[in-house]
Amino acid sequence: MSSDHQPLDLSGIRTYALNTRASKVSGTDSARPWQPGGSLAGFIDKLPGILAGRDLRAVIQAIVKARQDGRPVILGMGAHVIKVGLNPVVVDLMQRGIITGVALNGAGIIHDFELAFAGQTSEEVGDSLGDGTFGMARETCDFLCRAVQRTATSDLGLGRAVGQHIIDRKLPHADQSILAAGARLIIPVTVHVAIGTDIIHMHPQFDAALTGAASHRDFRLFAAQVAQLQGGVYLNVGSAVLMPEVFLKAISVARNLGHTVNQLTTVNMDFMRHYRPLTNVVGRPTADGGAGYNLVGHHEIMLPLLAAGVKEELEI
Repeated sequence: MSSDHQPLDLSGIRTYALNTRASKVSGTDSARPWQPGGSLAGFIDKLPGILAGRDLRAVIQAIVKARQDGRPVILGMGAHVIKVGLNPVVVDLMQRGIITGVALNGAGIIHDFELAFAGQTSEEVGDSLGDGTFGMARETCDFLCRAVQRTATSDLGLGRAVGQHIIDRKLPHADQSILAAGARLIIPVTVHVAIGTDIIHMHPQFDAALTGAASHRDFRLFAAQVAQLQGGVYLNVGSAVLMPEVFLKAISVARNLGHTVNQLTTVNMDFMRHYRPLTNVVGRPTADGGAGYNLVGHHEIMLPLLAAGVKEELEI
């Protein structure tokens, strides 16, 4: 071997005693095996005190403390949460006084209505896009556009108008509706619409002016809730862009108007990591205090697990 290319001599390496080193993993943080017949609270307690196991428990405790202290717990969510069958879980949390406010994107009112009306929702887009029938269900647009008209002669926001319309029309599956639950329980359910993103925007009877005004009213209502989030919890579940942007603006409005919102817990829950939720929900709002968490997993597993953990701790 050439003298210019000799292997590095390792004989001078310096070492230290292992017990003098700080380590990130301790045996005391390890999971404990499940024993048949145990409780859900026991299962959660047996999770590792590492990464998501630790964070899930921290989020449960933050929600429990917020409600025990009378502080708000607001759920911002994408429509996929509805589409994977979680309306009963959300409605139950509203009825138990755990969730104090819900914020939806525009698709939320579509899938929530269809469940209340028909007991089913979510068409197969690939099967209908080719012939132009995607998004053309008659009842969905007719009902929601009539609900929007209620805002023309009232100060209702979009969420309350749709929820009240579901109740007034006595839809057969109204018990599954988040919007109806909000109207019935007087819990704010706000709707934040991006014009052009929802199927009802394609129909001739859609009133963009009324929808925009009602959605802006809901933004102001949402901002009023965010202004009270000191000591509370905000969860963003299944929204990669719209709700993180809405939340960030609401935080800015609240602080601009002099509200103290610097000790809060924010949580993002989705089945993959996205830039905006990590930045606009987990990172930026808690930069000056509080804590932000990111829990990765499927909504249909993670949200029921979180809800059950909170209910176990509150014993309600």
